[in-house]
Amino acid sequence: MNFSKLVLTTLASALFFVSCTNDDDNNDAPLGSYDNGVLILNQGGFGHNDASVSYISSDFATAQNDIFSVVNPTITLGDTGQDIGFNGENAYIVLNASNKIEIVNRYTLKSVGSINTGLKNPRYIAFANGKGYVTNWGDGGVATDDYVAVIDLSAKKVSSSIPVAEGPERILENSGKLYVAHKGGYSYGNKVSVIESATNTVSATITVGDVPESMAIKDGTLWVACSGNPSYVTTPLVETAGKIVKVNLATNAVTTTIAYSDATKHLSNLVLNGSDVYYTIDSDVYKMSATATTLPTTSAFSTTSQGVYGIYSFAIHDNHIYVGDAGDYSHSGKVYIYALTSPSIGTLEKTFSVGVIPAGFYFND
Repeated sequence: MNFSKLVLTTLASALFFVSCTNDDDNNDAPLGSYDNGVLILNQGGFGHNDASVSYISSDFATAQNDIFSVVNPTITLGDTGQDIGFNGENAYIVLNASNKIEIVNRYTLKSVGSINTGLKNPRYIAFANGKGYVTNWGDGGVATDDYVAVIDLSAKKVSSSIPVAEGPERILENSGKLYVAHKGGYSYGNKVSVIESATNTVSATITVGDVPESMAIKDGTLWVACSGNPSYVTTPLVETAGKIVKVNLATNAVTTTIAYSDATKHLSNLVLNGSDVYYTIDSDVYKMSATATTLPTTSAFSTTSQGVYGIYSFAIHDNHIYVGDAGDYSHSGKVYIYALTSPSIGTLEKTFSVGVIPAGFYFND
């Protein structure tokens, strides 16, 4: 969720699933099990306390909206769903504006507790060395109070914090180390921090590209998709092109940078899948080989036929491409599922109506 998108909110309408081949599903009884499918975290409108979770089964035959509330009718999930992290049998749902984490059984969605203190503008979560790590902006207007909260998973509380640079966002774990992308919060960052989970200290800071938006790790390399500074930055900043930066995890050195020459191209939603790399620009999905030395100039397919103004969330799983469309940011969003395999890549397979602002896909296999 970008700050500019926080203000694009109004009250959500009633939430219903609509399949392109099935009748509306208005089942308000718990399904009992929410594995073998995907959980979709819907942000909800900022300040509206209407974050929700939706479910679609792997075979697309079963779908249900607002499942947290269905299973836990006496608990309000919260304001502005930001991320979900799986650890063992639990799912940790990060609520940005509520400054809390709701903890549920990942298979039943039944609440098992919450963390309500020690968080300020929490963003994303990862796990390492038996602990949870949550990025926090602190006060968005203050550049020096950002931190990563360390979670005692047994006690369900924040046990300590690690000061970091402004605007920590995505966080990934690899071999006991945590990699934090500093998108910049209300500003514009260009760094990745490395945290040692054994000592809870920052051991390195890597300069990548402007506004590191998403990350992936494969074969000892950290891939960072940098969207570039947007067109509305003010002096002395200027608009900059998107790029992919590769970092050798053994040395923390940047080994490869592949950039667009056109400053108006801002990429996001990086996904590695086998020997291929996928990302999005506006409403288009791009594909390239992991060994490519230039970024593609034409997309693999576009979602404009579905009326998508800009791809809000994106994932690949089991030969399917999942796209989340926030629509007008106030009414029910849509999830579009496309074929991954060539030559039919981009063929629309299913459409579902979900909650307000579908922000992420979490495959509960």
